[in-house]
Amino acid sequence: MKINIKATNISLTPAISEYIEKKINTLNKFYKEDEEIIINVEVGKTTEHHKSGDIFRAEIHIRPRGNEYYASAETEDLYASIDQVKNNIVRELTSTRKRAMRLIRKGGSGIKNILRGVSDIGGKSWKRIRNKK
Repeated sequence: MKINIKATNISLTPAISEYIEKKINTLNKFYKEDEEIIINVEVGKTTEHHKSGDIFRAEIHIRPRGNEYYASAETEDLYASIDQVKNNIVRELTSTRKRAMRLIRKGGSGIKNILRGVSDIGGKSWKRIRNKK
């Protein structure tokens, strides 16, 4: 996993870099160890169009295996923005994984029905009857 960190309108301190790397390293559970993943993280301050207070923004772009995932967050605290964007990207990766597993299971169910000789794969006109003991 390769993490590229970019800072816009703020200076990138070692504390911020370490915090970002600590949060992003929790994404390892979604990918294999030998898989090459590029993660681009951008943090910055966007206060030019606000009347008062600082607004910090964090963005994450992940590009594994030809896919692309993106999440962004804006809050009044830089560390809160990083936490929120990490939670958003975890939610997106989890939903993608669940969607893929659901399609695999649905396909397996269809094949199983074909092998059983069921004519209606959708299951609308066929009901499964369970024998109660």
